Amino acid sequence: MKQFIQNGIIALLFSVIAGMPVLAQAQSSAVVVMYHRFGERMHPSTNIRLEQFEAHLAELTKPQYTVLPISEIVARLRAKQPLPPRTVGISIDDAFLSVYVEAAPRLKKLGFPFTLFVATDPVDRRIGDYMSWDQIRELKAAGATIGSQTHTHLHMASSSPEQNSADLRKSNARFRAELGEVPTIIAYPYGEFSLAVGVAAAEAGLTIGFGQHSGVIHTNANMTYLPRFAMNENFGGGSRFRLAINALPLDVSAVSPLDPLLKQDNNPPILGFTVNGPAAGRLSQLACYASGQGKARIERLGSRIEVRLKNPFPHGRSRINCTLPAGGGRWHWYGLQFYVPKH
Repeated sequence: MKQFIQNGIIALLFSVIAGMPVLAQAQSSAVVVMYHRFGERMHPSTNIRLEQFEAHLAELTKPQYTVLPISEIVARLRAKQPLPPRTVGISIDDAFLSVYVEAAPRLKKLGFPFTLFVATDPVDRRIGDYMSWDQIRELKAAGATIGSQTHTHLHMASSSPEQNSADLRKSNARFRAELGEVPTIIAYPYGEFSLAVGVAAAEAGLTIGFGQHSGVIHTNANMTYLPRFAMNENFGGGSRFRLAINALPLDVSAVSPLDPLLKQDNNPPILGFTVNGPAAGRLSQLACYASGQGKARIERLGSRIEVRLKNPFPHGRSRINCTLPAGGGRWHWYGLQFYVPKH
């Protein structure tokens, strides 16, 4: 029976990732931004300076933007219900203490909802720069959504299915004990995802998943592996933030390879996808860029795109980002993160 259920989940993931029939009506979409630390200058790769964060919040108070809870954004997209133009969701990973001290008061003052993704083991061990369960409960009571980031913040794409399942069971047990409920939303640690990881998450009741690749979530998006724009000191300037929160979806289907976990026989990957909607008529302006390789060669056959790389990706995480100008300073955006395990 368990194998039957797993096969069903895998089939569902394949059908979603490969692309479902495109809807005729106009799409709703939203941008989700991701933070980790606030005002912790000793960690520049995961930190946002407080003056940068305050500039972000000031931008979001402008009338053209609507900040909604990520759970509401996803629920509306699943129900094919409209979202306001330029809808933005705010997510924060890892439950560092600076979230409680610096970010939460600023967000509360403006009435901006946010989702906090928590890895339960660092909180249990009371590591110095992490929040306590009491503080997490306080944020939850004030309206924050709590999501999972596993128990030990493990590298899920290179862990066995048994390791992933055990880690998620443990985190679910800790959430139930400390918060009285189990999350249904997960941020995969380091953004590392594979089809097997998606199966483990679904079996643990985590039906919505986020990575760390850039892009816009929309009606036809794969809800098990949604994109977010990461913000840190180096990539958190005002111009990039405005570029991100004004991005539009590049609606694609029939994506290949299906699995972002790469092996020797498909590295470098040939990223293929079909572009749907009005953007399909302007693909001569599409450009794709790969980590460490710059602008990639694109082959087009009608609305079908193939992105061909010169070199294999190294071990670890690599990304491909594809953008298409939409006019008015806005861009259609589609990104993927690939993972190459050690051999």
